[in-house]
Amino acid sequence: MAKEFRREMIESEIMKIINTNVSNLRDPKIQGKLISATRVELSRDKSYADIYVSVFGGDADEIIAVLEKAKGFFKSIIGRNIRMYKIPELRFHKDTGIEESIKIHKLLDEISQNKGEENE
Repeated sequence: MAKEFRREMIESEIMKIINTNVSNLRDPKIQGKLISATRVELSRDKSYADIYVSVFGGDADEIIAVLEKAKGFFKSIIGRNIRMYKIPELRFHKDTGIEESIKIHKLLDEISQNKGEENE
């Protein structure tokens, strides 16, 4: 139980560090884009951290590539802020959850509009 709590706390801190420091990157590809880490999953042995990133206003694959290049920057900040034996290897992934929920809402709106037209 205590180990699970510790892992969840580390995941939360890593997500907070990524979200607060992504704006410090100076790459022009991410300037003016809304980038947010939505979820962090730490492996059981804490050697890998899978970070799911949501992007609004840009190409997600391009921004993931920029974040991959900045792994060292994020690892150094994590090392300064979280006391761990070993800093996990960061792996960035595209989070499609928000995009999928928008698609579902659009489909539901279309269905409700079509039912309204049929009833008239």
